[in-house]
Amino acid sequence: MGLKGKKAIIFVEDFVEEIELLYPKYRLIEEGVEVKVAGSEVRVFKGKNGYPIKAEISFDDVNVNDYDALIIPGGYAPDRIRRNKKALELTRRFYESGKVVAFICHAGWVPISAGILRGKKVTGFFSIKDDLVNAGAEYVDSEVVVDGNLISSRVPDDLPAFCKAIISALSET
Repeated sequence: MGLKGKKAIIFVEDFVEEIELLYPKYRLIEEGVEVKVAGSEVRVFKGKNGYPIKAEISFDDVNVNDYDALIIPGGYAPDRIRRNKKALELTRRFYESGKVVAFICHAGWVPISAGILRGKKVTGFFSIKDDLVNAGAEYVDSEVVVDGNLISSRVPDDLPAFCKAIISALSET
């Protein structure tokens, strides 16, 4: 419970990779973090494997000042999230405020569209390597990459290292 008092937002949209949302959510809760799931609207979204995940708050109602971290899971959801102007604004504001912005797998598409990766070291699923590089980032093939307040990972197998990095970063704030 070393992170009691910390708060995090996790983005959701249809076709999210459920394990990339649920593993960090429950791992952070174990550490005492208050976690909210945010979507384009408050409703139940259908995960990539059919598991229902409810958004407790809409993007429109998220106040960046109330949270310490933003986590963006992968799957096909990031391609939908990146089309939402409010989600991109939130991503930029979390980043510019020096708060943790963590993304895994295909979720790199969101910070790409938010325009925050130029000159940063990141990783992601191998199929979006070109997208990350074309956004001005340096791609590193590693289970977790931390560059300032950005934390990125490649695939579900990287979740233990991804969560350790998020917990470590939140411990320092």
